[in-house]
Amino acid sequence: MLEEMRIRSLGVIDDAVVELSPGFTAVTGETGAGKTMVVTSLGLLLGGRADPALVRIGAKSAVVEGRITVPPGGTAVVRAEEAGAELDDGALLFSRTVSAEGRSRAHLGGRSVPVGVLAELADELVAVHGQTDQQGLLKLSRQRQALDRYAGDAVAVPLAKYAGAYRRLRAISAELDEITTRARERAQEADLLRFGLEEIAAVEPRAGEDTELAAEAERLGHAEALASAATVAHAGLAGNPEDPEGIDAATLVAGAHRALEAVRSHDSVLATLSGRIGEIAILLGDVAGELAGYADDLDADPLRLAAVEERRAALTQLTRKYGTDIDAVLAWAEQGVARLNELDGDDDRLGELTAERDALRAELGGLAQALTDARAEAAERFAAAVTAELASLAMPHARVSFEIRQADDPEGVEVGGRTVAYGPAGVDEVELLLAPHPGAPPRPIAKGASGGELSRVMLAVEVVFAGTDPVPTYLFDEVDAGVGGKAAVEIGRRLARLAKTAQVVVVTHLPQVAAFADRQLLVEKTNDGSVTRSGVKVLEGEDRIRELSRMLAGQEDSETARAHAEELLATARADG
Repeated sequence: MLEEMRIRSLGVIDDAVVELSPGFTAVTGETGAGKTMVVTSLGLLLGGRADPALVRIGAKSAVVEGRITVPPGGTAVVRAEEAGAELDDGALLFSRTVSAEGRSRAHLGGRSVPVGVLAELADELVAVHGQTDQQGLLKLSRQRQALDRYAGDAVAVPLAKYAGAYRRLRAISAELDEITTRARERAQEADLLRFGLEEIAAVEPRAGEDTELAAEAERLGHAEALASAATVAHAGLAGNPEDPEGIDAATLVAGAHRALEAVRSHDSVLATLSGRIGEIAILLGDVAGELAGYADDLDADPLRLAAVEERRAALTQLTRKYGTDIDAVLAWAEQGVARLNELDGDDDRLGELTAERDALRAELGGLAQALTDARAEAAERFAAAVTAELASLAMPHARVSFEIRQADDPEGVEVGGRTVAYGPAGVDEVELLLAPHPGAPPRPIAKGASGGELSRVMLAVEVVFAGTDPVPTYLFDEVDAGVGGKAAVEIGRRLARLAKTAQVVVVTHLPQVAAFADRQLLVEKTNDGSVTRSGVKVLEGEDRIRELSRMLAGQEDSETARAHAEELLATARADG
């Protein structure tokens, strides 16, 4: 339950503390005093949208802090602990800050958390209802959601199966549309791939071939210079047969080696040097032999050079179109074959997808029928429960019912021998109908309910939910709008009954409702137009009678109003 809220710099509230208790708490005050800020504050604590316009003029930010006790071991506690929050004696501390620039921060149990975490906890801890929710109840989608929520697993289980089949059908239908609507583009893509693959196959490139040919072309293009250099180098090392008097490196090294060999036995140093010169002689012989072989093997054939350049030109045509080098061209070809196989398999895939789609549509029709049957059964129970609640809200002859219908659609699914439109939540349109008195035809609540009747229908729906899907705290923001007299008394009485099993906080302008509260809080402004810490106070005894008198007649000291206020309190106490 919500124990306490502190509100700072929010709207007309400068700094105020709202202390709540178990049972039924009524929040009252003059129009514009800031009662609605209590609801707004709680909405912020529970992850609502942060509006910088709410920040009090002149303040840098608005801050709302709250303390909410949570059921031990519940899902709220588990989720809070997952977010790193710590409990404080069985309670969670919530905090929300909204800056004047629009930035928002949230804290839970002493830890900074995303605002979405607060919103997740909201469903488990507090149900907030106001006039906006009444307008929301007029929407058909909200009415269907309300029925589904009441039905529980009876609808949730078939709805989950239906939703899974619906998603699969949407995915398959999208793939079918993609294949059929892009048939021309895919055919063009396949033609381009075939052309490219045929062009590459005609050339038959080898991996790394372009690099090898580039090196060969470089060598063949400079064959004469290479041969001349090799011949000159060979002559320098091993001599020139045409110049027997010439001096070469091999002869000089051989002479040096012979000189040292003659005396090596007399000095170990010269013996070592002689060995090294011998190694040089061997190395010179090897290099000279390789130079001679290179010159003999060098191919200076211009026909071979022409063939190499022609081959390189053919490879260049491929690298211009399909890759930076031949290895990239071959990779493109490998990917192209895989993609072509995929495109060529579209016809087979089209048949498979069509068959799967038809089977899924049939399955979806069966699941939709099961969902409709479950809703129809729950609708009877829900309508009976709400009708019973309306009887205790001064609408004893009102009757609530649901109309569940489907819309024909030739592109839909077959349900009960009809082809009907379908969506992610089934094939049903659910509409809440109200017959306010005997003989009146049931009409949609959007058309057949007055403001006061809609308020009571809304309250009746929430009371029914409280019995099937309870939360610890309910907050109602002037859901009694448009109601007065006996109906207002009955609303107060029903809220008091609801407060026996849950905490109920009501922002109200009706004294008939406030009189039934276990605690009444007054929100009042100071002379400067703000609400301070002392501006939210608990009313007891004479103070409460004075506030109820003001609410009844606009005059705190009216004897008639005081008598009526005392009577209301006595009636409420007797009822309790």
